[in-house]
Amino acid sequence: MGFIGDIFGFIATPLYYAISGVLIAWHKLFTALGLDPTGGASWALSIIGLTLVIRAALIPLFVRQIKASRNMQLIQPKVKELQKKYGHDRERLAQETMKLYKDSGTNPFASCLPILLQMPIFFTLFHLLNEAARKEEGKGFLTDALAQDFGESKIFGKVPLAESFWGAGVWREGGGDGGVMVLALILVLAMTATTFFTQRQLMSKNMPADALSGPYAQQQKLLLYVLPVAFGLGGVAFPIGVLLYWTTSNLWTMGQQFYVIRNNPAPGTPAFKAKQDRDRAKAAKRGSVLEVEETPVPEVEQRRPATRQQPQRQSRASRKKPQTQKNQKKGGGS
Repeated sequence: MGFIGDIFGFIATPLYYAISGVLIAWHKLFTALGLDPTGGASWALSIIGLTLVIRAALIPLFVRQIKASRNMQLIQPKVKELQKKYGHDRERLAQETMKLYKDSGTNPFASCLPILLQMPIFFTLFHLLNEAARKEEGKGFLTDALAQDFGESKIFGKVPLAESFWGAGVWREGGGDGGVMVLALILVLAMTATTFFTQRQLMSKNMPADALSGPYAQQQKLLLYVLPVAFGLGGVAFPIGVLLYWTTSNLWTMGQQFYVIRNNPAPGTPAFKAKQDRDRAKAAKRGSVLEVEETPVPEVEQRRPATRQQPQRQSRASRKKPQTQKNQKKGGGS
C-alpha cells in the first residue's frame, strides 16, 4: 500500500500545484470583485472557473476525439466486410481490423482520451477537498489557512462544499443534513443526465446508419447506459465541490459537442441532412442557388478537336516507283 501511495503521490504532486494554483487565482479574482473570501460562493465559482480552464486546455484532445469518432463511423462498412470475410478466424479478423485502423489513421482509443485525462484531475480535486475538510491541510499552493477556509466554506449559507450526500445521510450518527442531501442529489442527477444526453446526442444525430449496428454501436450503447449509472452511483460519495466540477464539465462537453455537430456534422448523418436543409433555407432567403453534396453534378461532354490525319510515311523504294513509271511513259510516248 505504501508503494502504491508513493506512486500516487508522485503523479498527484504536480497536479496539486496546477489545480490549487488555478483555484487560488480564480478565488483572488472573485475576492477582488467583492465576494467574501471565506464564503462558499467565491470557492464554488472558483471551482467552476477551474473547470473552464481545464476544459479549454483539453480542446485539442476534443478535436482529436471528434476526428477519431468520425473515422470510426466512416469505416464501419469496411469493418463489417472484414467480419463477414474473417468471422470464422478471430485472430485474422483482429489483425485485419487493426490494419484497417492503421491505414485509415484511426485510433479507437482516442475517443476516450478527454475522459481518461480528466480522471486524475477529478480524483486530485476530490483528495484536495477531502484533506481541506477533514484535516484542514493544504496541498500545492493551497496553504493550511486557505484549506481551512475552503473546507469550511458553505454555499447558500449552510451547505458545505466538502460534504457529500452519503456523508450527510440520515443514517449517520447525529442525524443527517437535509440541505446537503437535496443539493447533492440535484447535482448527482444533473451529472447523470448531462452524461446520458451528451452520449445520446452523439448517437442520434451524428452517427450514420451503417454505424448504428456492429461492435462500435454496441460500445456506444454501453457508454450510453453504463456511464450515467456509474456516475450516479459513485456521485453519492463525492463532495459537492467535486460534483460541481463534474457537472460543469459535462455541460461544457454537451455545448461543445452541440456546436460541432451543428456546424461540422459527419456525412450521411441526420445532423448532416439538417445542416443541408438550413443551408438551403438560407440560400432561398438570399435568393441564390446553393450547391449541396447530394445534388448530382451533370457531366459536361467536352468536344475534342478533329484529329488531323497524318500522311503515312513511305519507304524510299515506294517513292522511287512512281517516278520510274513516269519516266517509262515519257520514253514510250516519244
